[in-house]
Amino acid sequence: MDEITNQMTSARKIFGSVIAVVLLAAVLVALPVRGGPGAQAADLSKFNPEQIISDADFYNPGTMNADQIQQFLQSKVSTCTPGNDCLINLRINTFDRGADQMCSAYKGASNESAATILMKVSQACGLNPQALIVMLEKEQGLVTAKAPGKYGNYRWNAAMGYACPDTAACDTRYYGFYNQVYMAAWQLKRYGNPPGTSQFFTWFPVGKPSAVMWNPNAACGSKTITIRNKATAALYYYTPYQPNPAAIAAGYGTGDACSSYGNRNFYQYYTDWFGGPVKNSNPIGSFESVQGSPGQVRVTGWALDPDTANPIQVHVYVDNASTAYTADRDRPDVGAAYPGFGSKHGFDVTVPVSPGGSHKICVYAINVGAGDNTLLGCGDVVLPSGSPVGGIDKVTAESGKVTVTGWALDPDTAAPITVHVYVGSASYAVTADQDTKSVPASYSAYGTKHGFTYSVAAPPGDTNVCIWGINVGLGGNTEMDCQKTTIPGSTGPTEQGRAPIGNFEKVVVAPGQVTASGWALDPDTAQPIQVHMYVGARSAAYTADGVRNDVANAYPAYGNKHGFQTTMTGVAGTQNVCMYAINTGPGGHTQLGCMTVNIPAKIVDQGRVPIGWLDATPVAPGKVTVNGWAIDPDTSEPIQVHVYVGGRSVAVRADKARPDVAALYPDYGPNHGFTVDVTGVSGTQNVCIYGINTGPGGNALLGCRTVTIPSAIVDQGRPPFGWFDSVSVSGTTISARGWAIDPDTNDPIAVHMYVNEASTAFRADTSRPDVSTVYPAFGPNHGFETQMQGRPGVNNVCMYAINNGAGGNTLLGCKSVTVN
Repeated sequence: MDEITNQMTSARKIFGSVIAVVLLAAVLVALPVRGGPGAQAADLSKFNPEQIISDADFYNPGTMNADQIQQFLQSKVSTCTPGNDCLINLRINTFDRGADQMCSAYKGASNESAATILMKVSQACGLNPQALIVMLEKEQGLVTAKAPGKYGNYRWNAAMGYACPDTAACDTRYYGFYNQVYMAAWQLKRYGNPPGTSQFFTWFPVGKPSAVMWNPNAACGSKTITIRNKATAALYYYTPYQPNPAAIAAGYGTGDACSSYGNRNFYQYYTDWFGGPVKNSNPIGSFESVQGSPGQVRVTGWALDPDTANPIQVHVYVDNASTAYTADRDRPDVGAAYPGFGSKHGFDVTVPVSPGGSHKICVYAINVGAGDNTLLGCGDVVLPSGSPVGGIDKVTAESGKVTVTGWALDPDTAAPITVHVYVGSASYAVTADQDTKSVPASYSAYGTKHGFTYSVAAPPGDTNVCIWGINVGLGGNTEMDCQKTTIPGSTGPTEQGRAPIGNFEKVVVAPGQVTASGWALDPDTAQPIQVHMYVGARSAAYTADGVRNDVANAYPAYGNKHGFQTTMTGVAGTQNVCMYAINTGPGGHTQLGCMTVNIPAKIVDQGRVPIGWLDATPVAPGKVTVNGWAIDPDTSEPIQVHVYVGGRSVAVRADKARPDVAALYPDYGPNHGFTVDVTGVSGTQNVCIYGINTGPGGNALLGCRTVTIPSAIVDQGRPPFGWFDSVSVSGTTISARGWAIDPDTNDPIAVHMYVNEASTAFRADTSRPDVSTVYPAFGPNHGFETQMQGRPGVNNVCMYAINNGAGGNTLLGCKSVTVN
């Protein structure tokens, strides 16, 4: 039987119990309860046809060793019926089996117990021995049978129901307990289309809707479901029917004429004997939308963990910070899709964000129990940003006083901002938080609390009234409006009341700080006066009392104590630095000047979140290497970094030497680099790294990128793999075509062609771009096209890939052709 025929035969199988001669196949037979004393029947209201068992459970070979399997079997049957064999005393001579893409090699031995065979097969094929035990019971009742061979050897010969279709007798080539257990495990792995095999099994795709029948009788109909994982798909390939409501309602009993029981019974036995079969799965869900508005984002979606019906947490990452929420909003659509879990699994949360600009939003579903957190998705949102806007509505001048009314807002935030009101050279700070109708309709999203009214004493005469919006986030302070007004009263000049004079000469920046220098004096006094330093929206007062002999030479009546050198810390980015000389006595303040500077960030402030970088992510088959660095400003010690590749996460300590990082941040030393390999991953994946915070602050997203990882096929010592594509006949010449790769080398390897008893050797070195697309690490030169002479009649053509290094040769396939 060729590969496809064999696979189709197995794929059409229906399993549940002993197969009768008539068409009451195993899947149509409801089994009695066989749990041991005190066993509780599974709650079938929790049966989910889209995820019968989790991948984490199904593909976990480490759940039981041989002794534990034997103890379990003895807990179901303590002694066999006298004169009979049953699972607890079965002994078989097994034989060697070579490794292939499904299973590693099995070393045969004499007198092996059933428990040992189950353990060795599970280890070789990477399957949970508990799943194999359950299949022995649901197929032939062997786990609880005290004399399974009482009426013949059929139950032993068809132990797992492998190659036993509904419409024909079992294939005798696969008879026997050892044969059945190994081949069933092999076939369950083959359903996943592992690397090196064809993508043959596609009619039960994971993550896409599939119509799964209730029963072999097509008149019974089907139900469309979305199979959620590879293990559940494998069970449907093995037993391609789902239990209908009558089968579910019947428990271990009989439903109706359209019921089937194989997958129901698998779930029931597994639950009764080993606990729920979806207890080690990762969360599932959807990141559905992200919407931005001033100063916040709204994130919606749903998440659930198959290990629990309770709501779970989701972590919403916005740039460098994460916030935890509970996904407990009512989602009837989720409840309808997963009836065993209820509907309380939605989230619709509003997260505050730093003002303006572009932000990356990622949502993780947080795992319950064993398993990994799941990245539900990431999205970018651009929030409104820019410098403040606003205007003066009205200026009212009275004797000795001026009143200014206006509005102001910053597009980065809906919160009120600070406005600096200048009357002449004097400045005053006011918060624009009053209700106003002056805000234009184009800014309706910001609300109406952006107005201000401010009154200030002012000398008589003509003066300019100006308002500046103090920037928040991106942008800079903005002069939004100026109006000229006349304040009533005497305007005669006097010596007293002169405004200060001076010069803003120089500005010097350093990480996290800026220093301004110059001089200032007030003609009304020889004493040092105050200067105010503005950096962005921040301000501080200083005394201009430094020695400046050059100023004394220019203004000898005032002495030399009028210099200033002022430093403001805790500032970074592009900032306007302005200096004001503060008036003494009558008069107004004087703006000495403004300069725009770019101040590098200082990273030693306590409570700051980690910083770092995702440097490079080279990939290899089944593996991605993640490099980068991370520092927490609160400590010079190395910190932890969490690396996420898709839904998998790895923790690593960033303690490798990075002299380039030390050159930038000398206070922290060099030991802040990391390199980590994340294996067992393939396909297109998001790679994200988070710096784990020390002390005050929070964890920080340091970077993400998307990579495409080829499938893992490069284990040293693995045998070759490939495909026998086609065979054709022209006269007596038989031509064969295909491809072959040995995971131990990128070089072309030898292939042997057998036509009946004759053979020839050649190299698989012709270009196959389709192969290199799937296995890019090996290049394209692995194809073959070769010929041999046949003989009249039927000829058997087989192709073998010849191993390079450790491992064995691989049969790529056999095909029969007729030479006339």
